[in-house]
Amino acid sequence: MKYYLAIDLGASSGRHIIGYLKDGEIELEEIYRFKTGMDKSDDGLVWDLSRLFEEIKNGIKMAFHKYKNIESLSIDTWGVDYVLLNDNQPITPYYAYRNERNIVASEKVHKIIPFRELYKLTGIQFAPFNTIYQLYDDLLKGRLKNATDYLMLPNYFIYKLTGIKIHEYTEESTTSLLDPKTGNYNYEIIDKLNMPRHLFGEIKKPGYIVGDLSKEVQEYVGGNCKVILCASHDTASAFEAIDIPDDGVIISSGTWSLLGIKSKEAIINEESLNANYTNEGGVGYIRFLKNIMGMWIANKVRDETMLTQSFIDKRIVLSTYQQTFDINDKSLMAPKNMKEALMELLKDNPPKNSFDLFASIYRSMALSYRTAIEELERITNKKYNSIYIVGGGAKNNYLNNLVEKYTNKKVVALPIEATALGNIRIQVNASKELLEKK
Repeated sequence: MKYYLAIDLGASSGRHIIGYLKDGEIELEEIYRFKTGMDKSDDGLVWDLSRLFEEIKNGIKMAFHKYKNIESLSIDTWGVDYVLLNDNQPITPYYAYRNERNIVASEKVHKIIPFRELYKLTGIQFAPFNTIYQLYDDLLKGRLKNATDYLMLPNYFIYKLTGIKIHEYTEESTTSLLDPKTGNYNYEIIDKLNMPRHLFGEIKKPGYIVGDLSKEVQEYVGGNCKVILCASHDTASAFEAIDIPDDGVIISSGTWSLLGIKSKEAIINEESLNANYTNEGGVGYIRFLKNIMGMWIANKVRDETMLTQSFIDKRIVLSTYQQTFDINDKSLMAPKNMKEALMELLKDNPPKNSFDLFASIYRSMALSYRTAIEELERITNKKYNSIYIVGGGAKNNYLNNLVEKYTNKKVVALPIEATALGNIRIQVNASKELLEKK
C-alpha cells in the first residue's frame, strides 16, 4: 500500500491528511489538525510562520509514526501571500493579506498601470490584497533592496522542508503578475513597477517532483519521502477533486467562497472586467472565478458570540429575519469586531438576536452566489443548471437550501476535504508518471 500526505493550510486551520488507493478510489484519513489564523501586531495583521512551520513538521511526524512508507507529500495554502528572503534569511514581518498596507499601494500601482490595462494583461480581478500591491508596498518601504528571493507561502514551506526554492504555477497565478496565455511572468508589468527581475524565476507546473526532505527535517519527523508540487493554491487543488458536467458551477466554500468554472482559456473582456471575474491557473485549464466573502464572516461572529455551530444550526431554522447586506462590503475585510460591523450595515432593520444575524449572513451569501452565477451566464453566454459545493461550507445544510432556493438550480453538496483530495490526486498521478519513466 502506498500512502500520500496532503498538507492543506487554510486561513483558519491546517490539516494533514493521508490518502491511499483502495479499489481504484482515493480514501482519506485525517492525521493532524491545527489552527492557523492571523496575529495582530504593531505592523498590523501578520502570520506567525515559525509556529505554522512547527505545526507542519509535527503533523508530518505523526504521519510517519503511523505510516512508515509514505510515498510523497505536498503543500497547498491560500493565495497571494509570500515571504521575502535575503539568501536564506526571511525578511520580517510576514504580512497577511488582510493587512491595511495594501489599500494605499493599490492606488499607487494604478497610477502607473491603470487597472483596466492591468486586467487586460493578467485577467486577474481587483482585490486590494493581490500580491502585486503587497510587493509594491515592499518596494516603497525598501524591503526589496536586500531581497534575493520571494516565495509564495506554500513554496516557502516546501523550501523549509527541502532547502529548494521553487515557484509553482497555480499559486503564482494569484499574484496579478502572470501572462494567462503563457503561464509565465509578465515582465512588462514587473519592469513598469521597477521590481527586481531576479525575484521572479522559472515557474513549475503541478506534478513537478521537487526532491527529498532535508536531513534535518528527516531526523525530526522520523522518515523521508518525495516532495511534489500539487496545485499549490488551495482552490486549484479543490477544483481537481471533482469532475462536474459542462453545465455545472463549482463553489469552493471556505474562508472565501470561490465560485466558477473550468475554462479552456482565459476569459478577458469588458463584461468579465465589470463583474470583477478572475482567471487563475488550473491543471491544464483556467479557473474562471468570482471571489466572494465566505465562511469568514460567520466564523468570526461565531467566535465573538461563543456559540457552537451545532447550537446555531438548531436555532437558525426558527428565524424569519429577511434583511440582507453586501457580503463583500469593505468594512467586513478585517473589522475589529465583526458583529458590530454587521450591525452597522443592518442598522435600518437590525436583527433581534444572534440567530437572526446568522440567518442574514447566510441569506446574503446565497444572494451573492445568485448574482455571480447570473453574471457568469451573461459572460459565457451559457446556462448552468447545477452547483457543486465542496469544502467546509458544504456541510451547512441551511445555506445549501438557501442557495438552491435563490438560484433555482440543483445543489450538489460534497462535504469532503476537496483540497486535500485534489492535492493527493496530483501526487498519485506524478508517482505513476515517475514509475512509467523508470
